[in-house]
Amino acid sequence: MKIAIHIGAHCTDDDLLTKSLLKNAGQLFQQGIAVPGPTRYRGLLGQIMVKLKGSVASADTQDMLIDELIDSKEADRIILGHEHSMGVHHRAIEGGRLYPLASRNTSWMRNLFPDHDVSYFMGISNIANFMPDLAARLDDEKRELMLGSADPRDLFWADVIENIREANPETPITVWCNEDTPLIWPDVMQAIAGLDSENKLERGSLDILERITKPEGMTRLRTYLRENPFQNEVHRRRILAAFLDKFAKDGAVEHEIGLSGWTQDLVDELTENYESDIKDIAKIPGVTVLTP
Repeated sequence: MKIAIHIGAHCTDDDLLTKSLLKNAGQLFQQGIAVPGPTRYRGLLGQIMVKLKGSVASADTQDMLIDELIDSKEADRIILGHEHSMGVHHRAIEGGRLYPLASRNTSWMRNLFPDHDVSYFMGISNIANFMPDLAARLDDEKRELMLGSADPRDLFWADVIENIREANPETPITVWCNEDTPLIWPDVMQAIAGLDSENKLERGSLDILERITKPEGMTRLRTYLRENPFQNEVHRRRILAAFLDKFAKDGAVEHEIGLSGWTQDLVDELTENYESDIKDIAKIPGVTVLTP
């Protein structure tokens, strides 16, 4: 069995990837790909992980988990996802590190399915966006602890991904930037589903755009795409970029930073770090980066 797991990060798609894939559940099922609803497995996987504490699951335990995840014996790929895979919100930045529990948690998860082909999928975002977004989801006490625990200039996604790879050397990782998802959302969906470019998913390809585009813009975009089908991926991205440029919701593209003491100079520095970070991630063996 191939098992594709979306492991985060927090404050990226907020479970939209699972929702977009579930819209295609029927089409995916016809191709042997199962997308179980999150309520079916998230509690169960967590319970077994805690029980095993990193030990390798027995064949019986693996069979039990697979039976709980899917109803059909026809499936040969399962897609799972949970934004807390690398740690809960308030432990995403701790002790001066970004996701210090990522190695342990992902290896524990990998050991749930030792006899199966597991791959990880992960969205990341600019620390200049990630840290304020994360802070907004914490209570006052946890927010202060998080903000005081690390200098944002010292946080790099490449460190997290290298740690995951070291803990799971046989597990490939596919990474993308959250900032790029309006243009590459279909590619993200195709990648985690394990589909090639000839097998396009029929639904959900505009879900990210719908979140950040004015309703009249989405109406005009859908009309335009019906009358002018895109010729290739480059053409599609150009069309989407043009509509997003014209019809983006106020504040949807320009991110408002609300953390005390943060300056434009700091944001610029973090953005430069992010660009270098992405280049470093692309050099890590076993990692694929999806880009526009």
